[in-house]
Amino acid sequence: MQKLIQDFTGLYGSAPTVAARAPGRLEILGNHTDYNQGFVLSCAVEQDTRFALRPVSGKHCRIKDFRDGSTREFDLDDIATATPKDWSNYIKGVIVELEKRGLRVGAFDAAMESSVPLSAGMSSSAALETAAGFAFREAFGIKLADADWARVGQGVENNYMGLKSGLLDQFSSIFGKKDSMILSDFRSVEVLRTVPLPHGYSIVVINSMAKHNLVDSEYNVRRQDCESAAEKLAQIYPDVKTLRDVSLEQLEAARPALAEREFRRALHVVGECTRVLEAVRLLEKNDIEGFGRLWFESHESSRINFENSTPELDYLVELAKSVPGGLGARLSGGGFGGITIHLVKSEGAEEYARRVQAGYKTRTGINAEYIICAIGDGATSQKL
Repeated sequence: MQKLIQDFTGLYGSAPTVAARAPGRLEILGNHTDYNQGFVLSCAVEQDTRFALRPVSGKHCRIKDFRDGSTREFDLDDIATATPKDWSNYIKGVIVELEKRGLRVGAFDAAMESSVPLSAGMSSSAALETAAGFAFREAFGIKLADADWARVGQGVENNYMGLKSGLLDQFSSIFGKKDSMILSDFRSVEVLRTVPLPHGYSIVVINSMAKHNLVDSEYNVRRQDCESAAEKLAQIYPDVKTLRDVSLEQLEAARPALAEREFRRALHVVGECTRVLEAVRLLEKNDIEGFGRLWFESHESSRINFENSTPELDYLVELAKSVPGGLGARLSGGGFGGITIHLVKSEGAEEYARRVQAGYKTRTGINAEYIICAIGDGATSQKL
């Protein structure tokens, strides 16, 4: 953060008055359950986005991204609609969502830096939305509960960007706790509890390098499949509001009422909610092997039932079963490319990652990037 403050001062000629940081996140278990009002096990990572700003008079805003050297400028009266494929949408969208709530953001000069990889399933977009929002909070005296800040970020994705995503990304970035998983309930929209990861284990993130852009992907189609399945199941089980309310036994009994595709989509979501709660139980018992097995089961369901995997992701997970030290692996995030996460012993994490990387390159010719992730704290902000 100190370097960002220095760079900001050098660029604009005076120091920023507020700074904020927000981490990326990993979805550990609970794939596509958030918008089905289900359960998710996730964590914040130590990679984060840092955002510094200084209010200025007028309506003109300037933002410098020191990661790639790019600059964006816009007028506050001219941000009602998103600019196609532009990173400043995630910041402008926050301003638009706050305005809907009667909360005003003034003009500013800002700068940002980030260590969260782009388009890699670690939710760089939520980290940026949250960091910008928390900086606005300090600079313009905006009072919102943390859960409502998560809803602001979701509103950027849903309303400004047109992606029907849930709250997982923003929730994890805001509520993360160092060295712990967070168990979230997306019906009550709260963190139910934190669950420590046993000491001596790490998460290796391996990027398939197959880029995904969820706005242009099948994400919204998957959500429609889930909603149509829930509507049909509600006709059989009146208490069902979303797939979160369905047991595996009920789903199997109602299978004839669903199209095959709807059944498989529902089987994935119901199975994921079940695996999340089982994972908490296993972590409490320090059963790390059982916890890892759930990762493999989750990926298999993504591959077969939800069809949001890719051959590249599947091969990375297959390698996890043969490379020594791999306890579990699965795709993480929306899918359709992006990353796999691998549960490994910390002491052999680097060797494990290199061996998977080498095996993947032999098969695909692609040089996968990897990060050994530490679990970090959630977003913070401060006046300077």
